[in-house]
Amino acid sequence: MLLRMVNQFFGVGMILLAAGFVAAQNTTPVARPVPDLRPALDARSTVSARPRASELGLKVGVLPAGPLDAITDVAGVEVGQTTIIRGDNIRTGVTAVLPHGGNLYREKVPGGIFVGNGFGKLAGTTQVDEMGDIETPILLTSTTSVPRVADALISYMLALPGNEDVLSINPVVGETNDGYLSDIRGRHIAPEDVFASVKNAKSGPVEEGAVGAGTGTVVFGWKGGVGTASRRLPGGLGGYTVGVLVQTNFGGVLTIGGAQVGQELGQYYLRKELQQAASGTDKKDKPDGSCMIVVATDAPLDARNLKRLAARAWLGVARTGSSGSNGSGDYAIAFSTAEQVRVHASDKALTRHVEVMTNDAMSPLFEAVIEATEEAIYNSMFKATTVTGNGHTVEALPIEKTMEILKEHRVIQ
Repeated sequence: MLLRMVNQFFGVGMILLAAGFVAAQNTTPVARPVPDLRPALDARSTVSARPRASELGLKVGVLPAGPLDAITDVAGVEVGQTTIIRGDNIRTGVTAVLPHGGNLYREKVPGGIFVGNGFGKLAGTTQVDEMGDIETPILLTSTTSVPRVADALISYMLALPGNEDVLSINPVVGETNDGYLSDIRGRHIAPEDVFASVKNAKSGPVEEGAVGAGTGTVVFGWKGGVGTASRRLPGGLGGYTVGVLVQTNFGGVLTIGGAQVGQELGQYYLRKELQQAASGTDKKDKPDGSCMIVVATDAPLDARNLKRLAARAWLGVARTGSSGSNGSGDYAIAFSTAEQVRVHASDKALTRHVEVMTNDAMSPLFEAVIEATEEAIYNSMFKATTVTGNGHTVEALPIEKTMEILKEHRVIQ
């Protein structure tokens, strides 16, 4: 009897050891795996297989892109993302944009915010408007998670070395509503998700599509997400770089390079009304939603001209066919990374003497941000994959059909 019990115990131990070894070898990128993750895993595994706009031969505007064609072409800017996919109803996340890798409270950057349509919950706007600077990473997330993300961001900032005496933090947190594909009422983003997005932020290529804050978003009825692009001015105009990152979740009539792609694909705002179809509007044809735009530049701009730069980003959104609807929360946040315009907490002088660009020098930067924003939105769609969640499926933009339309209209060769 005793020998049999020992053998049974030894057998169970070996089974548990083997199970532990298998688990240790599992490198699946989705944390806390649960059943029914196949659609989500399929989507994430094919992100790199879908092309960016430039890889399709789509040239947006006249200015050249930076080496990465991303917001991280602006030296010092870092991006981190936490993608949360759990069960069959959680498709959400956090995207963090860091103007630089240091202590932003101790070394603030000038910033400006432009409100395209204020149906949104962008935290931190009033202090940025009043003081003209940004003192935390800029985080993007899901609408109902803004307070929790802001709270975690405050905790992160207070814990940084050098901030032991800080009594006030102004977290900048934007959002779009991912409630169609995700259980938005559950507010599933935890502090560790926020910490991970900030701590894992890095320079270099930026993952796009259904990732981070774009995991559960919808744009023009197709899967949206995170997109990025950049533009560089000629040396004679300063050689400055403008980088843009977007979180797309809005509607209208998709237009690419002037071609009415949405109409030709049969998916666009007011389609049913114009065709006198049955009453009711499908989610895919609704214009509501939101768009968050983060603009970075190394041009030495003050807060006033950064707000002007942010305002021009919306011309890029308009070029893509956005309807700018009543229910869309649309915001652009712009900042400068230039060393001479940073605000140091240790500087207690009564006056400051800095060189900034003049109003007359702004027009090339305006063109740059328009082009980069337009292309970033296209990238958010081209890179996004089909996602199923919360009882709904949102298809990815059909690449081949879109290319046929663009070739027909001579947008691409």
